[in-house]
Amino acid sequence: MVFSIAWHFLRDRSTAEEIAQEVFLELYRNLGSIESERHLTNWLRRVASQRCIDQTRRLRIRPRVGLESAAEPAYSDRERDPLLSAKLERLVDGLPDRAKMAVILRFQEEMEIGEIAETMGMPTGSVKSTLHRALGLLREKLERSLRGVH
Repeated sequence: MVFSIAWHFLRDRSTAEEIAQEVFLELYRNLGSIESERHLTNWLRRVASQRCIDQTRRLRIRPRVGLESAAEPAYSDRERDPLLSAKLERLVDGLPDRAKMAVILRFQEEMEIGEIAETMGMPTGSVKSTLHRALGLLREKLERSLRGVH
């Protein structure tokens, strides 16, 4: 779960592995404060999400392809999860950090809105509006690419 969040957010295996190691080292240091299995899961998600966002800010990691230059995503009946599409992944990578994390937690990690709010330390309404804006931006970029406008 920790590596999955880091991988889908950062798209770099070695950096995702480093983040996962940092998270588990921090868990070891804070093991006494973990109250239950549910608390552990939420704690891991929250720390992993925060470390990923911190990493992008620290190193200014940005997607290799911006939203404007992404080509139209293709759909195949074989693809169950649209986030597996490389083109859609590039569009998601172009979102602002918090929006990108919210989209990953919702659609890749299949978390509920309340879980995302708890993980990201945001009010539920803010998560909903962040997801709404992110999906609107993705929809707009997809429509532009369909019309051939970049």
